[in-house]
Amino acid sequence: MSQTLTFQEKVIAVQTELKAPKNQYNSFGKYKYRNQEDILEALKPLLQKYQLGLTITDEIKEVGHLIFVEARAILHAEGNSVEAKAQAGIDPTRKGMDIAQSFGSSSSYARKYALNGLLLIDDTKDADATNDHGKGAVAKAAATQGNSASRW
Repeated sequence: MSQTLTFQEKVIAVQTELKAPKNQYNSFGKYKYRNQEDILEALKPLLQKYQLGLTITDEIKEVGHLIFVEARAILHAEGNSVEAKAQAGIDPTRKGMDIAQSFGSSSSYARKYALNGLLLIDDTKDADATNDHGKGAVAKAAATQGNSASRW
């Protein structure tokens, strides 16, 4: 007997079945980690299986003198949606990067953590979650500021 799943049941199934391996390696810190592309690669077959869409957007914001990117990851289908947001600070004077690279790096970081929140991926044991890679308090404050997920 084939049962049609509700939107909430589809989201729960994706969150439960998703296995996003840590395919990246940081040779300096000697740890494995996953990036946004690793998560998306593992997620796409499940989106197809459960007929869900994913939209990821960025918005550049400024609070005080802190410039940051806020990423939104939204799962949607059949007029329903659930989303999560995450932020990452932008340092346009980051050594070794031009301004586009700095914005892109912060965007990727925020998107990864928005996906983590949406898909219940726990990176607390991941060295990448605790290593600030020399970015200092500004990046940490923005990256941890206001992670949230809405209810369906």
